[in-house]
Amino acid sequence: MEEKQERALLVGLNITSTARKIDDIDINESMEELKELAKAAGAEVVGSLIQNKQTRDAAFYVGKGKVEEIKAYADSLGATVVIFNDELSGAHIRNIEEVVGVKVIDRTTLILDIFAQRALTKEGKLQVEIAQLKYRLPRLSGMGGALGKTGSGIGARGPGEQKLEIDKRHILNKAADIRRELKEIRKVRETQRVQRLKSNIPIVAIVGYTNAGKSTLLNELIKTHKDYEKEKEVFAKDMLFATLDVTLRKALLPNKKEFLVVDTVGFVSKLPHDLVDAFKATLEEVHYADLILHVIDATNSSYELQKSTTEKVLKELGANDKQTIIVYNKIDRLDLDIYPKNTDETIYISAKKGTNMDELLQLVQDAIMEKTYAVKLLLPYERGDIFSKVKDKYNVESFEYVENGITLDVNLQEADYNIYKEYILDK
Repeated sequence: MEEKQERALLVGLNITSTARKIDDIDINESMEELKELAKAAGAEVVGSLIQNKQTRDAAFYVGKGKVEEIKAYADSLGATVVIFNDELSGAHIRNIEEVVGVKVIDRTTLILDIFAQRALTKEGKLQVEIAQLKYRLPRLSGMGGALGKTGSGIGARGPGEQKLEIDKRHILNKAADIRRELKEIRKVRETQRVQRLKSNIPIVAIVGYTNAGKSTLLNELIKTHKDYEKEKEVFAKDMLFATLDVTLRKALLPNKKEFLVVDTVGFVSKLPHDLVDAFKATLEEVHYADLILHVIDATNSSYELQKSTTEKVLKELGANDKQTIIVYNKIDRLDLDIYPKNTDETIYISAKKGTNMDELLQLVQDAIMEKTYAVKLLLPYERGDIFSKVKDKYNVESFEYVENGITLDVNLQEADYNIYKEYILDK
């Protein structure tokens, strides 16, 4: 049976004390993002409340009086779920639910629910499930009856609501089983990655805030390849977390050389740590990239905060030192006659309209080819070992057996250029 659309009331806490971090996202912008997240999960947002308070309330998070106000407002709106903008403890959820009388979930549960809906691959689904289990484990004692409920809707997808009799040991055992499955999947992906690295095809990873236009950009880039087919495009929609699973596709540089484009999951403020940890293995592809395209929605008023959020997650993943081009996307929506000047490290595009795509591809080519050398080698027949090494490591464009050895055309990395330069013809 089709689930009835839930009616969501959103609640935010604005910490007004000096303890508030300078880089915290503005409460109004954060609540707008929560609204988009709720819509992405399939809910109808019927109202929103913000509590200004110096500190979090130990028992009711926003205070007992505010919770009673939430109940009255939820009743008047016919709300079926109350969604808080921050992560709540099990005790907070239990206490608030007892007062408001409808389901209460937090931002973390909401994001995990979206991921549970959107993950398509077996690995993606397992990663979401283990993140959900890790989230629920410390809340078993605090949430009481909340975990014993069965039902449908936001927060009940993925592994589903666990009954009370399923204790910590069961969750730990389930998590261990999932880790074993993920380990086997990662072995397969590692083998595939080794083959890609051997082919020496450059890898370009697209990263950025959710809904910045990463998938649209990937779809534009792959149109350059001679084997492009419409079916190879990825799902792209103007919504948060439209795509989750990492995608690899082939594209062509202006010089007609191939490169691989990797589209990754989008980031969001207050991204649950368990989810970052769960997807670290998937995002390992970023580690092996030769170049990162950091896509930013130029139309978003909080683009600087979104930029820093993405950079923070990349740092957590250990991929913040990669060569990066900042790509400001959606310039077709800006009411400007003149755009800021493109540089070697920053470019303004519209992936949807194709604006400045040729310039972006040229930047990508310049960045990738910066430390490579296109050469012709003449290897003596007695140095077949070098020929084998070069063929294994590089995408050799052509080779020929001649009287005094083997000639081959290849793009050498700087280190190998210095090793084999005595065999280079026409230096």
